[in-house]
Amino acid sequence: MNSTTLAPSQLEQLKKLTTVVADTGDFERMQEFQPQDATTNPSLILKAAQQPNYQSLVNAVKAAHPGLNPTELVDYILVAFGMEILKIVPGRVSTEVDARLSFDTKATVAKAKHLIALYESHGVDRKRILIKLAATWEGIAAAKELESDGIHCNMTLLFSLVQAAACGAANAKLISPFVGRITDWYKVKLGSNWSDATHGGANDPGVTSVKRIFHYYKHFGIPTEIMGASFRNTTQILELAGCDLLTISPELLSELSTGFTAVTKKLDTANAQAALSAENIIPLKLDEPSFRLQLNNDAMATEKLAEGIRNFCIDTEKLETLLGK
Repeated sequence: MNSTTLAPSQLEQLKKLTTVVADTGDFERMQEFQPQDATTNPSLILKAAQQPNYQSLVNAVKAAHPGLNPTELVDYILVAFGMEILKIVPGRVSTEVDARLSFDTKATVAKAKHLIALYESHGVDRKRILIKLAATWEGIAAAKELESDGIHCNMTLLFSLVQAAACGAANAKLISPFVGRITDWYKVKLGSNWSDATHGGANDPGVTSVKRIFHYYKHFGIPTEIMGASFRNTTQILELAGCDLLTISPELLSELSTGFTAVTKKLDTANAQAALSAENIIPLKLDEPSFRLQLNNDAMATEKLAEGIRNFCIDTEKLETLLGK
C-alpha cells in the first residue's frame, strides 16, 4: 500500500496547513521529506559531525582554516552545514549562536553579525538565515537590535507566554516554542498521576502552551512567526496543524509520511478572538523587572530554559573537543 492508493499522507496534508521545517543537522536525510526550511542547534550539529559521512565536510573546514582554535572553528562548521542545507531547502536555515552567550547581549549581537558575515561571504542572502538565540532577557534584547539591522532571529528555548510576548515586542522574526520539553516536565512533576488519556492529545501541556501563544499573537496582531518545536510524537504535531510553522525531526517526518488518516486544522487565526476571551488573556507587562518576575514565577519555564542552555553549552564544548582532535 502506498500514497497513490490511499488518501494523501499525513505529511502531505500537513504541508497544506502549515510550513513544515526539518529539525536536523543531517542534510542527507532532509531530501526525502522536501521541507521548506531547516533548523539546527549545537546538539544536532554535534550529532551530525560525528557521523562518518560528514567527516569530509568537517575535515575540509579544518583544512581551510588551519590557524583557528576550536572555538573559532565552530562558527565555520555551523555555516558549512548551513550552506549544504540551503542547497536542499528552498527557504531558510536557522543557525544558533553559542549558548554560552545567552546572558550577554553585546557578545550575542557580535557573534550573530559574524555568522551573517560568513554566510554573506559565500554569497548567501541574509534573508535566508535565521539566527537562533535563547529567549532570555538578554537574548531578546539582542534580537531587537539585530532585527533593526535586517538580521532575522529565531528565538529558541521558549517555554512561556511571557517569553513569547517579549519576543513579539522585540519584533523577532520567529519564535520556537518547545512542546515536548514542556510535556516532559509535567510528566515528571505529575509522576504516577500523569495519564495519557487525561493529559495527552489536545490537553497535552506542551500543545496547550503553543495554542495559547498562537491565540495571543493573532489576537494582538503580532506578526512574529510561530514555529512549534521539540516534538515527542506525531499526535503533538497534528494537534498544532495550522500553526505558522512546525519543525520536525526526520524520525517523526518519516512517521507522518507513512500515516494516511485525515489531518484537520486545529489552529486558526479566525478563532483566536474567541479563544482569548475564553482563556482571559490580557496584554502582559514586558519591562525587564516584570519579565523576569513572570518568568521566575513559572517554575517549568525557568527550569527548562536553564536546562536547555546548560545542555547546549555542554554540546558546544563537545563539538570544540571534537574539532580539536
